[in-house]
Amino acid sequence: MESKSSNPRNGFLLSILKRSDTSVILASFILFIVFAIGSSSFLSSYNLFNVFRTTSLFLFVALGQAIVLVIGGMNLSLGAIGGLSVVTAGYAMHTLGLPSWVAVLLAIIVGAAAGFINGFVIIRLKLNSFVVTLATSFIYTGLVFGISKGFPYTKIPKGFTFIGREGFLGLPYLFWLMILTLVILWYVFKYTVIGRQILATGGNLVAARYSGINTDKIIMIGNILSGIFAAIAGVLWISRMGSATPATGSDWMIISFAVAVIGGTALNGGAISAIGLFASSLMIALINNGLIMLGANVYFEQSFLGAIIMLAVIAESVRMKYSSQRKRK
Repeated sequence: MESKSSNPRNGFLLSILKRSDTSVILASFILFIVFAIGSSSFLSSYNLFNVFRTTSLFLFVALGQAIVLVIGGMNLSLGAIGGLSVVTAGYAMHTLGLPSWVAVLLAIIVGAAAGFINGFVIIRLKLNSFVVTLATSFIYTGLVFGISKGFPYTKIPKGFTFIGREGFLGLPYLFWLMILTLVILWYVFKYTVIGRQILATGGNLVAARYSGINTDKIIMIGNILSGIFAAIAGVLWISRMGSATPATGSDWMIISFAVAVIGGTALNGGAISAIGLFASSLMIALINNGLIMLGANVYFEQSFLGAIIMLAVIAESVRMKYSSQRKRK
């Protein structure tokens, strides 16, 4: 006799539970309830506005990491690229007096160029992305502090901070921008050729190459997009803070890995989840905000994030082993 349940409802529930992003959605919900009970001001409109704004910023930071993780690489220079883009935009507006849109364009060009350099070295010299981006992170960080001399750029036009501080229908503009970006991300990986090629390259590089996919091109695209997302995150960070500080991006490595990995982006490539990225961004933002609301020591936040990353990796490993065992039966 078949041991599997023939009940369609049970089958649906099992399919939901097997999804890699289900656990992070549940964890985010539980954290929300815990912090809502633990702090009387947590559910205030101001605080929720801030939570969703932070969620959006974390999401854009994580996209820069997720897009290279999904092709089987990583970007340890993500924060440095973000910082370099921030300094570029800040220098353009504060020192050169250029219009905001020109500063944003220059920042994105710098981010794309930094990503291109990463991709070029990885492809041409056949080096591991870990080694390459570790080296370039020091190069880009040196440029950040060499250009800025460690000082922030504060002459940022008030109109530039509009998108980072204002909102629509009670939610930040950053939130709506995040939703639009996630919809585009979902569509690209679900329905487009380039999306399927990216997943195939990350899933099995050799097989993708033999199937006719230009894997070098895909790796280059992934690294350039990583730089662009880092630049966008940097620009949005300026809009949120109202100044361009060279220290921006210094904590992005753990944030980007935490959100990407917890959100279901496979460390060995080939898998990404738009819903998972949103839920994990929300979870990290809740931890960040909740610790402050509860009066806890926020300096332990990175310890929490590190532990959560380890648990997420272990859970994914167990899930994959269970899935492979089920397939053998």
